[in-house]
Amino acid sequence: QVRVVESGGGLVQPGESLRLSCAASGFIFDINAMGWYRQAPGKQRELVATITIDGRTNYADSVKGRFTISRDNAKNTVYLQMNMLKPEDTAVYSCAADIKRSPISSFVTAWGQGTQVTVSS
Repeated sequence: QVRVVESGGGLVQPGESLRLSCAASGFIFDINAMGWYRQAPGKQRELVATITIDGRTNYADSVKGRFTISRDNAKNTVYLQMNMLKPEDTAVYSCAADIKRSPISSFVTAWGQGTQVTVSS
């Protein structure tokens, strides 16, 4: 069994910062890409940022220059540092990890339950 668990959400004021963490645990042979996605009420889920195992990153235009994704491969953990938060960043943030459970298995995407981020004055 593989678990992906996010933490670090909360309520902040516009302009403030938050750091999200996501840890994958369980029967894991290898992890390829990891990423953060978000879904606001009434909207579709959208990509926020992704990072490959060798550190290549990709960001949504709306968060470039404000958010930074990073990972610790030894801990199977990915982080999202969010600075200069705006009310439109309010959403449930979910983590996804492409996980291989054995040398012969394929990579399968595992999702966390999500963590709420609310930006409001």
